[in-house]
Amino acid sequence: MLSQEEKSRYSKQIILPEVGMNGQERLQAAKVLVIGAGGLGCPVLQYLVAAGVGDIGIADGDVVDISNLQRQVLYTVEDIGQQKAEIARKKLNALNPHVSIKTYPVFIDRSNATEIMSSYDIVVDGSDNFATRYLVNDACVILDKPMVSGAIYKFEGQVSVFNFKNGPTYRCIFPEPPGADESPNCADIGVIATLPGIIGSIQANEVIKIITGLGEVLSGKLLVIDTLTMDSRIFQFKLNEANKKTDHLPEPAEYCKVQVREVGYDEFQKVIQETEHVDLLDVREKEEHVAGNIGGINIPLSMIESSYHLFDPEHTIALYCASGVRSNRFANLLLEKGFKKVVCLRGGITHVHPKAS
Repeated sequence: MLSQEEKSRYSKQIILPEVGMNGQERLQAAKVLVIGAGGLGCPVLQYLVAAGVGDIGIADGDVVDISNLQRQVLYTVEDIGQQKAEIARKKLNALNPHVSIKTYPVFIDRSNATEIMSSYDIVVDGSDNFATRYLVNDACVILDKPMVSGAIYKFEGQVSVFNFKNGPTYRCIFPEPPGADESPNCADIGVIATLPGIIGSIQANEVIKIITGLGEVLSGKLLVIDTLTMDSRIFQFKLNEANKKTDHLPEPAEYCKVQVREVGYDEFQKVIQETEHVDLLDVREKEEHVAGNIGGINIPLSMIESSYHLFDPEHTIALYCASGVRSNRFANLLLEKGFKKVVCLRGGITHVHPKAS
């Protein structure tokens, strides 16, 4: 039941005949998990909390970095270095104290995905890498939960709803994960500030439609928007029944070659200075390292095959390069070899050490 204060708060929604009191009470009773409190997660969370979704979960193991502030509008400079999930919860509680918010300040992975997701009705994927998307998709299939997915690239974004009422899954339109060189992220390519807000708002809208039963959900449909031309297209795809037979979460290497922890410069320095056993590694070519570096030993990416024996699997290996692409690739090769503690400098050192490019 809604209190009088809640009825006033949501009045503009309740007076919509398609929503009404019944629809608002459905929102109040709903439980939604948002994976990723970054560019997409911020607008998703803000609008779902504002709309009155009763229980919200936030899963994100990252901290706020200054490079996030261009598009992750939930945060301010005072939040830099703090856990995104916890800061988001505080800001969202101030927006709407009637919503219950639970935080999971961890990265979703094979060890925790089904346990965390099992308590929620709908899962929103706001992650920024393919490994997590495939993992979340497979966990949603196992748990039989809809997944509201969003993705962004430079000036273009896409939204779809997977596994909705036995509908197609993420693997039905994207059967296989891309290779590391085929899947650049925002840190490597960049993204216009407004794009995550547009795509995240559409994701929130899909969640509200699912909960209230309104309109046509983007199930079996991929909405693609180009913000430079404002052209939008919808691509339709069908269910492949084989993708519904997932009954376990594969090993990380089977998902994608980009499941790497990437952090901003401040957090990277914190890892180097505060971790008990850490190996700092510049994976650029020798002449690049000589021209300028931030320390560590220099082993070019091209020499990794002959260098595995130099690393201690129990140590944290901190990698950097010029733009983040080579260090990400190096990190994935280490992960495939069984190394567990690998961290990369997001975006490389060019922007923090211009002469080291």
